[in-house]
Amino acid sequence: MKLNEIKDNEGAKKSAKRVGRGMGSGSGKTSGHGQKGQKSRSGVAINGFEGGQMPIYRRLPKRGFNNPFAKEFAGVNLDTIQKAIDAGKLNADAIDIDALLNSGIISKKLDGVRLLARGAITSKAVISVNSASKAAVEAVAKAGGEVKLV
Repeated sequence: MKLNEIKDNEGAKKSAKRVGRGMGSGSGKTSGHGQKGQKSRSGVAINGFEGGQMPIYRRLPKRGFNNPFAKEFAGVNLDTIQKAIDAGKLNADAIDIDALLNSGIISKKLDGVRLLARGAITSKAVISVNSASKAAVEAVAKAGGEVKLV
């Protein structure tokens, strides 16, 4: 096989539909857009239009509230930390946000890191995070470690 002999499998590449190129092509004249009207023209924007009936997005009430000041934390579970300690990615003596970032457990700092209680931790770890659940703090204390809130 040579580079100049390489080609696609049969039917792998479909040629573009050439519209508006005469009646014999099957898509000439109106180019597959039917007859007249808004949809046959360019710049059609009728999503959500219900023929003059009040559209559903206006019939239904607005609900909820989006807090612009809400903090978004990167969540880290105990079992994830334990796996990283076992794999040698983390040093149990000093686990902080930068250590979590460097080991690849979290990808972004966001507004901080929150320690969550999924799984179990067996190592005696000192963990410094922005926030932690009560269950997570208890689990770390039970293993002989401590959680410091930054």
